[in-house]
Amino acid sequence: MTDEIGRREFIKRGALAGVVATAGLPGVAPLHDESLAEPAKTSAVASRTSDSARPDALAGRHLDSREFCLSEYDALRPALSFSATTPDAAHEWRERARRRLVERLGGFPGTRSPLNVEVLETRDFGAYTREKIVFDTRPNLSTIGYFLLPKSGARRLAAVVCVSGHGRGLPDILGLDDEGNPRTQRNVGYSKEYALQCVEHGYATLAVEQLAFGTRRDEAARRAGPAVESCRPAACAALLFGQTMAGWRVWDAMRAIDYLATRPEVDPARVATLGASGGGTTSLLTAAVDERVKVAVVSAYFNTFRDSIVSISHCPDNYVPGLLQDMELYDLSGLVAPRALFVESGRNDRIFPIAGSEKAAAKAREIYAASGVPDLFGYEIHEGGHEVHLVGAFDFLARRL
Repeated sequence: MTDEIGRREFIKRGALAGVVATAGLPGVAPLHDESLAEPAKTSAVASRTSDSARPDALAGRHLDSREFCLSEYDALRPALSFSATTPDAAHEWRERARRRLVERLGGFPGTRSPLNVEVLETRDFGAYTREKIVFDTRPNLSTIGYFLLPKSGARRLAAVVCVSGHGRGLPDILGLDDEGNPRTQRNVGYSKEYALQCVEHGYATLAVEQLAFGTRRDEAARRAGPAVESCRPAACAALLFGQTMAGWRVWDAMRAIDYLATRPEVDPARVATLGASGGGTTSLLTAAVDERVKVAVVSAYFNTFRDSIVSISHCPDNYVPGLLQDMELYDLSGLVAPRALFVESGRNDRIFPIAGSEKAAAKAREIYAASGVPDLFGYEIHEGGHEVHLVGAFDFLARRL
């Protein structure tokens, strides 16, 4: 995929949320201020004098924002790092860590409001049917979903909740054009229509629009174009409320599981979450807090916070205040265990570097071994970039779901 889509879209629009890597990001032009450039032309001697004096005058000082953030990271000792060595100890850790994670996410509503489901459209695509639905996740918030049901296969089916990442939202994972019609071309973009792939593999599939993408954007983003999301204003507002965009999206995914439980075609004991990039974030976090998820598939996300979220510029929807005081990203795998988790990473993913992914996967293997279920963690490296692969993922789902 290109760097113009996904989590880095906001960089191209000038959003400076998060920590910007001082080494620079591929495809992002350097900032330039014409009002500062002109005086430099008329004061060349002064500029040279200043530049030549700078190394000695500032020797020993610490001016690099990224290096400061990394030094703060290195000084941390997360209070809830996974350290259990037995399944019983792992269970006790999960009880404490899960409560803390929910607190860091901003908490969830105390009651589940009525879903108020409405079917907007039903279409037959030969091998499967597709219902477009709308339902409420909170009294003041609704979401759009597409329920895809294979015509073949025994009832009750295993189901997958698919959540999209940055980009156009549901159209990217359903293979739809900007008018909502099926595209003839496949394997488009980094998401490669993964909701369609799920139904084609025989799973009842619920593709859910994440907040601030697609149909759930604000008016300014809708005016700007189909690939422009409204993550930045909404995620930053969430922080002012003492909540997080990650928490809002996880609650939506949990309500999607509530909806699946109402479908007679679905086996509620066999539900998975699947997502790439920003969808991978939601897939992992939902499985971490909701034990109804039997299997989680996480693509183009699993890493260490140090190597990616702290070191490289990301959309503000990635940031959960204080989370690193408690745990690293790989510790979240311990909240999914002893249920199944599969993660995949592209060797050439430039925003979730492969070295960080390999470190995180090694930690996750240790966590699953300590939890007594080493075979329930799967990891695959593919030769692509920031994109889905899903070859090993579907093999894993076939065995574990």
